[in-house]
Amino acid sequence: MLRNYLKIALRNLAKHKAYSAINILGLAVGMAIAMLIGLWMYDELSYNKFHRNYDRLARLYVNQTFNGTTGASRAVSIPSATEIRTKYAADFKYVSLASWNFSHLLVNGDKKLNQEGMFVDPGLPEMLTLDMLKGSYATALKEPSSILLAESVAKALFGDQDPMNKIIRLDAKRDVRVTGVFADLPFNSEFYEVKLYMPWSAYLADEPWVKNSQEQWGNHSFQSFAQLADKADIEQVSAKIKNVEKPHSSPGENPEYFLHPMSKWHLYSDFKNGRNVGGNIQFVWLFGIIGVFVLLLACINFMNLSTARSEKRAKEVGIRKAVGSLRQQLIMQFLSESILVVFFALILSLLMVLVSLSAFNELAGKQAAIPYQSPVFWLLILSFTLLTGLVSGSYPALYLSSFNPLSVLKGTFRVGRWASLPRKMLVVIQFTVSITLIIGTVIVFRQIQHAKNRPIGYDRSGLLQVNISTALRGKFDPLRQDLLKSGAVYEVSESSSPTTGVWSNQIGFDWEGKDPKSLPLFGTIACTHEFGKTISWKIINGRDFSRDYSTDTSAFILNEAAVKLTGLQNIVGKTIRFNEKPMQVVGVVKDMVMESPYEPIKPTIFLVNYNWASILNVKLKPGTPVKDALKQVEAVLKQYDPDSPFDFKFTDDEYDAKFRAEERIGKLARIFAVLAIFISCLGLFGLASFMAEQRTKEIGVRKVLGASVVSLWTLLSKDFVRLVIISFLISAPIAWFFLDDWLQQYEYRTGITWWVFAFAGIGATIITLLTVSYQAIRAATMDPVKSLRTE
Repeated sequence: MLRNYLKIALRNLAKHKAYSAINILGLAVGMAIAMLIGLWMYDELSYNKFHRNYDRLARLYVNQTFNGTTGASRAVSIPSATEIRTKYAADFKYVSLASWNFSHLLVNGDKKLNQEGMFVDPGLPEMLTLDMLKGSYATALKEPSSILLAESVAKALFGDQDPMNKIIRLDAKRDVRVTGVFADLPFNSEFYEVKLYMPWSAYLADEPWVKNSQEQWGNHSFQSFAQLADKADIEQVSAKIKNVEKPHSSPGENPEYFLHPMSKWHLYSDFKNGRNVGGNIQFVWLFGIIGVFVLLLACINFMNLSTARSEKRAKEVGIRKAVGSLRQQLIMQFLSESILVVFFALILSLLMVLVSLSAFNELAGKQAAIPYQSPVFWLLILSFTLLTGLVSGSYPALYLSSFNPLSVLKGTFRVGRWASLPRKMLVVIQFTVSITLIIGTVIVFRQIQHAKNRPIGYDRSGLLQVNISTALRGKFDPLRQDLLKSGAVYEVSESSSPTTGVWSNQIGFDWEGKDPKSLPLFGTIACTHEFGKTISWKIINGRDFSRDYSTDTSAFILNEAAVKLTGLQNIVGKTIRFNEKPMQVVGVVKDMVMESPYEPIKPTIFLVNYNWASILNVKLKPGTPVKDALKQVEAVLKQYDPDSPFDFKFTDDEYDAKFRAEERIGKLARIFAVLAIFISCLGLFGLASFMAEQRTKEIGVRKVLGASVVSLWTLLSKDFVRLVIISFLISAPIAWFFLDDWLQQYEYRTGITWWVFAFAGIGATIITLLTVSYQAIRAATMDPVKSLRTE
């Protein structure tokens, strides 16, 4: 029986090639989108699951209240992490302090590499269950001079040689011995970029400020990871450690520690007022919903075209019923046809995914792959195919199998006045989804552009950021003179933070009239005198730092947000004490966007200090070819630091990176919206073709009676346009509700204007008219003699 069903199904597909192609192509596109989204979602949901202790790992966070706002930070102090490790030892298997990820220079003979690495306590590699290819957890970071390398780094430095116990030069200041090699982590791991692990004891020895921080409870400059004991509950442990720092904190600071589990690091990373409010999980849900709806659009096409052609198959159903076919058998026949179509669509969709996966990964910032060797994958794919076939074929099967055989064979069967209502409803659903996606992509694009067009308060064109290596420290003045002499550089400065971030936040400021109960927090950036000239900031009151004033080493420049926070009027010339040291305000600069372009500007104070510098800011001379200028800058830097590669970043690129997440989401949503419209238009094209075929005689009669091509085109198109208008009226409030809620997460956001909805509605109408016009005009221009002869 099944063989007979399949034979009939193949004959029907071959007989109606155009409709079969539309069905298969529409379903294939829908299934391909669903598969790509499924791979993306799997990658997101499996983030960090490579680590075998995934369910027991956590990161230490602290809530602090400054400037009237509570913020959650993963920057913690050494004494707090140490006390948690000792006082609550029964609740933890490990508590590891760690530095932030920094680029480190590795030299082995003539081979030089810059790689990201961290200084960590010896227990971290075992916590993360790194796959040790050489060495062991027990000995990898036992000695201060040891280093643990990723396999790719060991290969780059030593080739096919055994790297164990080999000596390499680290950061041009000390030799270290390779004591372990671990397999590179997967792309969807929090620690993917970390290719080096060095012992915490070496960090204490190399950096005096770190050693001094061991007694500074308020110095939140480090991170800490923890592995809970087997029977410990994370909520209960968080409650225990909550007040570990309070006895040592400043009045009003009120630090509260808690554990943030690894299972939430990637998808639940956003905090507001000290509470977790979600994060990337919103995009997982969003794309999951889009995938379901796009696949639903493809299924709707199948349903519509199958039911629309019901009259053509009415006699077949009548004859089958007359010779004894049961309704269940007819349902099985039509479902088998549906599943066969979906199977062909599956093959085509797999080819589509295979061809597009590389581009999709590049766009989405992933390294997803089709898991061909996984039985679970194929089980899911086949289940997915069967489900899609049943969903898309269920309504046609039930509908067609319900025909009365007597009326069909007598020729009195008609589909009825309301038979087209389900089809119209399904078309409305299709275009409601498509128009909602169009409106959404436009609003996302507008939000990104709104933030990009925000005045940033300085000139980032031709501005380079170079990390200051050990060899460059303390040589700023001669280095600056040589760079200026090269003729390729306009100005040079050093700073403790780049212009695209504020790396230090400080309390300890006091001024006349300050509320003694308040605890203001300022972003604090130390810089050289030429910093303002290098970045072209805008002085709106007072003056810039200058070497002409020896007192500028005890001077402040504030941004507008900082002035507002102090509440002082005519602030230039007034004194602000910083850790009891009096500092005079000499200038006020226009607010600069140094952190998130979507958030309010952070109150920031600038001061002259040549010892804090970590970034070299180089402004290229306008008009000089960038390629030539970079060569000259590199040549000068090589004179001072011949061992380090010329590692620089354009400030423009670093600033644009702040929009990368939103841009990726916007681009993916735009592609999905276009494909959703394409699938919907495929269905419309098929329906328009069927309606034109169904009304062939009517069109012929109307032409004979004098109807024009325009009037016939209007006759065949108006029903579809009416459905699109209904879809727009439904989608507009839905889109406004969800997009308004999405925009609320941004402090600096665009508005939702009427023209966006008008653009989507008019655009959908035009696309609809273009889709149905081909069939409508083709039918309207047909020779009426041929039309009246058809049966």
